[in-house]
Amino acid sequence: MLDILAITSPIFLIIAIGYIAVYRNIVAQTVARGMGAFVINFALPCLLLRTVIAHDINKVFDTNYLAAYGSGSLIVFALGYFFARLIAKKSQQNAALQGMGMSMSNSGFIGYPIVLQLLGPTAGIALALCFIIENLVITPLTLILGDSAEAEGTSRWQILRKTFTRLARNPIIVAIVIGMSISISGITLPGPIFSVIDMLASASGPVALFVIGGGLVGLKLRGLRFDMARIVFGKLVLHPLIIFLLLGLVPDLDPVMKIAAVGYACAPMLSVYPIYCQRYGHEAMGAASLMAATSLSFITISTALWLLDSTAVFGPLP
Repeated sequence: MLDILAITSPIFLIIAIGYIAVYRNIVAQTVARGMGAFVINFALPCLLLRTVIAHDINKVFDTNYLAAYGSGSLIVFALGYFFARLIAKKSQQNAALQGMGMSMSNSGFIGYPIVLQLLGPTAGIALALCFIIENLVITPLTLILGDSAEAEGTSRWQILRKTFTRLARNPIIVAIVIGMSISISGITLPGPIFSVIDMLASASGPVALFVIGGGLVGLKLRGLRFDMARIVFGKLVLHPLIIFLLLGLVPDLDPVMKIAAVGYACAPMLSVYPIYCQRYGHEAMGAASLMAATSLSFITISTALWLLDSTAVFGPLP
C-alpha cells in the first residue's frame, strides 16, 4: 500500500499546492484558468501527438481497448441518465449531465499523471484511446441530448452537425488525427519541431494538476446532496467497476493496458464539468460534484490500485 501511496500522493500534493496558491492569492484564479487553457490547447495536444507518432498505429488504435472502455463508459452513462430521468424525475438536460459526470474521467489532468508513474509510456497510448471515447462518444452524446431538449424547431441533423463541427476544431481531436496521419505516412518530423512538441508535452502533467487545485477554490458543497452523491458514486465506484468487469471479457488485451483502463476510469470527472453544467443551468450541481469527487478520489484511486497490485488480477504492476 505504501508503494501505491508513493505514486498517488505526489499527484494530490500538487493539487493541494495549486489550491493553496490560488486560495492565498499567490496566483490569481484567472491566471490559473489561463494555465488550464495552455494545457488544453497546447500541452495535452502535444502529448497526444508525441505519443501517437512514436508508436505503431496498430498499437495505438487498439480496438479491444476501445470496445471495453467505450462500452463500459456508455453503460455507466445510460445508468446515470435513465436513473435520473425515470427514477429521480429529472429533466433530460439534468439527466444527460449526470450521465456525463459518472462516465467521463479527467483523463488528461489527473488520470495521466497517475498512470504515467505507474506504467510509463503506455499511459500515453491509453490516454489517446480514452480521449477518443470521451471526445467522440460521451461529449457528443451529452450535447445532443442536452441541446435537443431545448432546440424547438431545430432538426436533429442540425444539432448533430453543430456538435461535430465544434468537435472537429477541438485541439485534442486535431492532434490525434495529425499524429495518426504522420504515423501512417512514415514521415519523420525535423528535430527542432519534435523538440518543441516534446517540451510542451512534458509540461502537461504538473501544470494540469496545479490548475485542478486552483479551480477548486470557491466551489461550495451546498444543497443537491442526493444528485451529488449519485454522480460521485457513479464516477468513483461504478465506472471503474464496470470497466474492470468488461476487461475480464477481453482476453486478447495487454494486461498493462487493462491496468491503464482501470486507472483512467478511477479518475474523477473532467475539470470543466461545471462549465458543461452551466450551459444548461446546473452549474451548482456540477461544481459540488467536481469538488467532492476530486477530494475523495485520493482514497478511491489509491484503494483501486492497491487492490490491483495485491490481487494481481491482471498480473503484477510494473
